[in-house]
Amino acid sequence: MHSLALIACCLFLGAILYTSVGHAGASAYIAVMTLFDLPPVVIKPTALTLNIFVSSYTSFRYIKRNFFNRSLFLYLIIGSVPAAYIGGHINLPSHIYKPIIGVLLLFSGVRFLVQAMQTDKAHREVNKPLAVLIGACVGLLSGITGTGGGIFLSPLIIWLGWVGVKQASGTVSAFIFVNSIAGLLGNIQSTSSLPTELPVFLVAVLLGAFIGTRFGIKRFSSVGVKRALGCVLLIAGAKFLLA
Repeated sequence: MHSLALIACCLFLGAILYTSVGHAGASAYIAVMTLFDLPPVVIKPTALTLNIFVSSYTSFRYIKRNFFNRSLFLYLIIGSVPAAYIGGHINLPSHIYKPIIGVLLLFSGVRFLVQAMQTDKAHREVNKPLAVLIGACVGLLSGITGTGGGIFLSPLIIWLGWVGVKQASGTVSAFIFVNSIAGLLGNIQSTSSLPTELPVFLVAVLLGAFIGTRFGIKRFSSVGVKRALGCVLLIAGAKFLLA
């Protein structure tokens, strides 16, 4: 019971931080479950299931406040949904992809902390073929890693100037919802390994999402979102390098 309470508390805190920037928190959930020695066969489907519930609520909150780019979202998921489904079938050796992804995330995190002291880029028109390609690449990564892909997508679309940091939050959260479903369907047999403690985990992350989205929508300025996103990316990068 003590371990269950600690896991739920850590998931709760992870959900607050990640949902404040429009993410669902899968990389944090994976790190927490790994830390508490949950079986690997349990971790991936559990993280994706938590992602689906959290991202559905998070995307609703951000979209309701018009922090969402529908056109960009549609072009992204054209490429990402089939790729995430395929990625769900793939289990690459962790020593191949984890270090590369970890370094990329750490670099992105540092970049956002630096950008928090700079002005936003001017809005640019979405390059539709590039958006489809990015969606496919991120979707494949999300399926392989058991995440929704937000940690890879946010830095790209903000850096390209397609959306502002707040609009990116709603767009990315909806993207995560769709890709988490596709990734789980790609490895549907893994759902037989979902833990009996899942309802407790769900309550913890949804409570965290309720608090986190309020911070992201009402409390954080664009600078605050950049700082929070930078911290999220640094945590995720460290997780991939150290897990």
